[in-house]
Amino acid sequence: MRFRFIEEHRSAFSIELMCRVMAVSPRGLRAFRSRTASRRQRSDLVTLAHIKEQSRLSLGSYGRPRMTEELKEIGLDVGHRHVGRLMRQNGITVVRTRKHKVTTDSDHKFNIAPNLLDRDFAADLPNQKWAGDISYVWTLEGWLYLAVILDLHSRRVIGWAVSNRIKRDLAIRALNMAIAFRAPPKGCIHHTDRGSRYCSHDYQNILRQHGFKVSMSGKGNCYDNAAVETFFKTIKAELIWRQSWDSRRQAEMAISNTSTGSTIRDDATQHWAGKARSPSNGKWPKRALGAARKRDSSKVDRVLQSQATTFCAWRAATCHGLLAEK
Repeated sequence: MRFRFIEEHRSAFSIELMCRVMAVSPRGLRAFRSRTASRRQRSDLVTLAHIKEQSRLSLGSYGRPRMTEELKEIGLDVGHRHVGRLMRQNGITVVRTRKHKVTTDSDHKFNIAPNLLDRDFAADLPNQKWAGDISYVWTLEGWLYLAVILDLHSRRVIGWAVSNRIKRDLAIRALNMAIAFRAPPKGCIHHTDRGSRYCSHDYQNILRQHGFKVSMSGKGNCYDNAAVETFFKTIKAELIWRQSWDSRRQAEMAISNTSTGSTIRDDATQHWAGKARSPSNGKWPKRALGAARKRDSSKVDRVLQSQATTFCAWRAATCHGLLAEK
């Protein structure tokens, strides 16, 4: 430890002075420099190399818990304290401070549905449980609002829409995209918060027409919709907060690329629901139509493949109209 301290502070103090203060000999210091690295030091160097690589690939958004899980997935036997020590010693940190915008308006007189999901974010098959929510992106032109629909089986974005206004048509467009993409069977649970956009008559009529079971979170309880909340945290930490957006259109195009998987890599958007991970091992897809196939049955895969062309054509036709109201 004393020799390491001398090496770390050699640019600030005289080596002779530090050797005298630390009661070590210059000969011992030279021997320390020529000494081969111990097994632990070699192991730390390997682990640190992986930490730096994962930090680079995640755009600096991984903290100690997620970094530890990522290293375990690639086969490294590491613990939280070990990873935390290496990150702390090498200045690998995560800083997330951004503007906050309230998007849930629960002060309305629409009917409220019970919480059928009850924080059970696991689904054995696709189209059993969907979850949706609305978030925000700050640009130099003002706020851009993002609505998404997720399939809780694979944690995939199956419907999304953006707008400069947080109106009910924003949520409806995201829902219509998900329905056009998946054509879900009757009985699928559709979970959201109790905001006025999701409780509106127009939105609820669409749910009834397609046979959804409506589920809503408790008032002011973000944990009831943790699956979507953590998705928003992920996309903001790994994309939105990485730069300043000059216009809403610029942010929309970046979100569009992310939704189709061409911006964020497959394992860069690990998705957490509390401490439990999804049935698909918590991975967000790199390709919107195929990354969860390890969990889906072959029959579902064939259905999704057959819908891919139709969905992409539909999305291209509607993408240019998303900001028409702006």
